[in-house]
Amino acid sequence: MAALKIAFEAPDNFGGSCSSTSRPIDFVHLATQTMGDKLLEIEVLQMFARQARQLMKDLSSDSADARLSTAHRLRGAALAVGAFGVAETAAAVEAAPEDAGNLAALGAAVLEAELFILKLCR
Repeated sequence: MAALKIAFEAPDNFGGSCSSTSRPIDFVHLATQTMGDKLLEIEVLQMFARQARQLMKDLSSDSADARLSTAHRLRGAALAVGAFGVAETAAAVEAAPEDAGNLAALGAAVLEAELFILKLCR
């Protein structure tokens, strides 16, 4: 397995402080879920990013009922890793699965989380 660089501040912060809740991923929650295992955290985040990307593809072609179910799955996955922004926007899609604005907001939240995860794993 290749060595992973684990950075707990987004590179765009240039060393500034950033509370856990203002990041796309809540590291405190994630550490609790993984019992502080840093390698497991990276593995879980990478799996979440892949799953979120696939679920977003599913959302683009599903009926309203299927979008509700897909958004619910994405919300659960996001809550598990501490991607609370993704979870919140997925809940909005669950509430109104035909609202294009909610789908766009969810896409943006997933992209933000995925880019953040990619920065951590470089």
